[in-house]
Amino acid sequence: MRRPPWRDRHGRLVPIKAAVLPALFVPGAVLAFWWATGALGARPVRELILGFGLWTVRLVVISLAVTPARAVFDWPKLLLVRRMVGVTAMAYGLTHLSLYVVDENFRLPMVVSEIVHRFYLTIGFIALTGLSVLGATSTDAAVRRLGRRWKLLHRTLYLIAALALLHYFIQSKANVSEAVMFAGFYIWLMAWRAVPAAWQRKLVTLVALSLVAAIATAWIEFAWYALATGINPWRVLAANESIRFTLRPAHWVAVVGLGVVLLAATMRLWRSTSTRLAPAR
Repeated sequence: MRRPPWRDRHGRLVPIKAAVLPALFVPGAVLAFWWATGALGARPVRELILGFGLWTVRLVVISLAVTPARAVFDWPKLLLVRRMVGVTAMAYGLTHLSLYVVDENFRLPMVVSEIVHRFYLTIGFIALTGLSVLGATSTDAAVRRLGRRWKLLHRTLYLIAALALLHYFIQSKANVSEAVMFAGFYIWLMAWRAVPAAWQRKLVTLVALSLVAAIATAWIEFAWYALATGINPWRVLAANESIRFTLRPAHWVAVVGLGVVLLAATMRLWRSTSTRLAPAR
C-alpha cells in the first residue's frame, strides 16, 4: 500500500512535508485561476507555457538549495522535502511541454521539428528529459535498485539545471534580468558544493560566496548582452554600481546571499542562548 507523501515510512505525519506539498501547488493554481478569469491576455496558452516553464526553473534551483539550507541552518528535516520539490519541478516541466503541444494544435510532427531545429527548444527538451529520468528514479525502490549509481545519476541535476537556465536565457531574449538572477543563485549553490565540507557552515564562507556570486552575476549579465544582443554591455555593467533606480540581478544575489548569512547567524545565536538558559536536568 502506497503511503501519502506527507507521512513517513511508519505512517506518521511529517509537518514540514504536509506544509510544503500544498505550497508547491500554489503557482499552478494561480496560473489556472488567471487563465479561468481571462487575466492572461489575448494568448492565454502562451502565457501558461511561459509561467509553467518559469516555475520549472525556479523549482529546480530550489531543489538544489535544499542541501545547502539543511547544512547552513542545521535543519536536517529539510532533506525530507527535496524529492518532493524535484518531482514537482518535473511535473511543471511536463505541463510546460504539454501546453506547447496544445499551442501547436497537437501537430506532433511540427512539435518534433521545432524541437530539433530550434536550439533553445532542443536544450530545453534535453533538460526536461533528464529531469523526467530523475523523477522516475526518485522512488525508494529505484534508490535500492540503483545503489551507488543512484547518487551519480541524480548529480546530473547540476547539468540539467544549467541547461534549463540556458533555455530560459535564450527564450527571454533581451529581458534576461530574472534569468541572470537565477544564474547567480545557481553559481552560489554550485560554489558552496565546491567548498570543503569543514568550511561550508562558516559565516565567513557564506559572506564570501555571496560576494563572489554577485560579482559573477554582473559579469554573466555583461557577457549575455555583449554576445547575444545589440545593447551596450558596458552600460549594463555600469548599472550595477548604483541602486538609485532599481536593484540589478547582481544586487539581488548579494541581498539574498547576505540575508542567508544574517538568518543563519540569528538562528545560531538563538539556539546558543536557548541552550545556555535551559535548566539543567
